[in-house]
Amino acid sequence: MTKIIITCAVTGSIHTPSMSPHLPVTAREIADAALGAAEAGAAIVHLHARDPIDGRPDQRPEAFAPFLQVIKQSSDVVVNLTTGGSPYMPVEERVRPAAVWKPEVASLNMGSMNFGLFPMLKRYTDFKHDWEPAMLEGSHDLVFRNSFKDIRYALETLNETGTRYEFECYDTSHLHNLHYFWREGLVRAPLFIQTVFGLLGGIGAHPEEVLHMKRTADRLFGDAYHWSVLGAGASQMGIAAMGAAMGGHVRVGLEDSLWLGKGRLAESNASQVRQVRRIVEGLGLEVATPDEARAILALKGADRVGF
Repeated sequence: MTKIIITCAVTGSIHTPSMSPHLPVTAREIADAALGAAEAGAAIVHLHARDPIDGRPDQRPEAFAPFLQVIKQSSDVVVNLTTGGSPYMPVEERVRPAAVWKPEVASLNMGSMNFGLFPMLKRYTDFKHDWEPAMLEGSHDLVFRNSFKDIRYALETLNETGTRYEFECYDTSHLHNLHYFWREGLVRAPLFIQTVFGLLGGIGAHPEEVLHMKRTADRLFGDAYHWSVLGAGASQMGIAAMGAAMGGHVRVGLEDSLWLGKGRLAESNASQVRQVRRIVEGLGLEVATPDEARAILALKGADRVGF
């Protein structure tokens, strides 16, 4: 059986600084979080940038530079840059960091969807910055746009850099969208498909829904893909355990969940990586190193990135 790749998404754009004191915001914090996750066993780190003052999402390529340089100098971990950015941003803004820095992997959302973050307003009421509740409230009327034109723009921009993709699929329709682009020759195998469970607007986190996504991907892609799972919020570790038991790769990190257990904030990304690693190894499986992940996913290598 293929070794299990652990991806760690260290900060994201969904959670806000007021929700956890442990959420990385500054470039130094993001670098330290990524390096800690790598030391704990993550082969891939999935990265967003934030404004160091108020923590809002920042897709300027120059916002990524400080932590990219530190991570590359200190670790052989695979760097995966977001093209999701924030669902409030146009695709041109979202793709720019990956276009400039040419990482080994970039995320790519495979379809438009409602993106409901507003339930978090029931859990959090005291915010440090005005943008935080406004962002959550605005998701009542938010469609995260990833049209066929947008996806084609991202692919045509990044394919020439040799970057490969973490295809983020929040529902079965996204798998069919990916199949279309694969059939058209705009993406090539092996595909790295990240199936996402439990975010309002996408598929739920019930085991039957996990099985449904896996069966659909198997039917569409056969042996041309590698499967990974992430569960949002409280479903994170349960989804990871189910995915790993089925031979899938796993993703954790404070982008996806702020918690380590019921009522227990994760004090670091590394703590989540260590927890999911215990799950993987408890199943009798082995965790992939960064170089093993590169071989599994046919990546171009760290010597061919732009940072």
